Amino acid sequence: MDFGLVLQTDPPASAVVGLMRRAERNGFRYGWTFDSAVLWQEPFVIYSRILEHTTELIVGPMVTNPGTRTWEVTASTFATLNEMYGNRTVCGIGRGDSAMRVAGRPPNTLARLGEAMDVIRELAEGREALVEGKPLRLPWVRDGRLPVWMAAYGPKALAMAGARADGFILQLADPYLTETMVKAVRTAASDAGRDPDSVTICVAAPAYVSNDLAHARDQCRWFGGMVGNHVADLVSRYGEHSDLVPDALTTYIRQREGYDYSHHGRAGNPSTDFVPDDIVDRFCLLGPVEAHIEKLKALKALGVDQFAVYNMHDAKEATIDVYGSEIIPALGP
Repeated sequence: MDFGLVLQTDPPASAVVGLMRRAERNGFRYGWTFDSAVLWQEPFVIYSRILEHTTELIVGPMVTNPGTRTWEVTASTFATLNEMYGNRTVCGIGRGDSAMRVAGRPPNTLARLGEAMDVIRELAEGREALVEGKPLRLPWVRDGRLPVWMAAYGPKALAMAGARADGFILQLADPYLTETMVKAVRTAASDAGRDPDSVTICVAAPAYVSNDLAHARDQCRWFGGMVGNHVADLVSRYGEHSDLVPDALTTYIRQREGYDYSHHGRAGNPSTDFVPDDIVDRFCLLGPVEAHIEKLKALKALGVDQFAVYNMHDAKEATIDVYGSEIIPALGP
């Protein structure tokens, strides 16, 4: 199992670079960041510094979207980083939550997302693609490679991830939901004539190593609110009780009364008071080292190839270090 570190690009950027360097020293292979241009600093600028100060770390957004950047600019940016540092990027992409809503726009449609994934990959790898009906190619790209990993929860999005993406990003670490959604992605891949095992599975969630479970929950409760934004979209589309979306994912947002993006992804987010302890426990990795290892082994057995640690709490350095010394070695390659 691979491991990734997920950060917000809060200033100073040097601190983000420092944490990514620390992560690589501790055995993490991927460095991810949020991508919301209004809320945080520009990640692609910071990726250049991260890549310059690491040797093998693969970097990318978790996640970008097809609405806040034109597709040829996104592809060119990835291709430039790859030319400079040797194909060490990955494009995590989704419909867009905070980036779009903070800018006053709704998330992108799945149709637009699917088209963008194909175009960005083709252009970044040096092939021609149609952008708004016009054929474009980046003529300077040589031997480019850009895996595109799609974030998804709902049935149509899961089907698209399996049929068209190189990887699937699931932003929660509940084993039951992971099993259900991984099965949906792999079935879609098979139905599309692809090798189901060719789709990389990445589970991303907060991790907090501590015997003080109450404090760990409070530091990670924000995640249930973040996931709740996507769940609310699913409930509005399919209803709270639907054969297409499991109740285990939807029922907890009944008490949700809105969301303030100024606290998005941060410990102490007041918009997440509705998130109960059992959701925090299910969606996150909390407790002593042994509890993390046990849950990660269960996720690995379900086909998860990477666990990406959301590291937005008061123990950033400690979490990186204990994962590097005790948890990553226990999971093996």
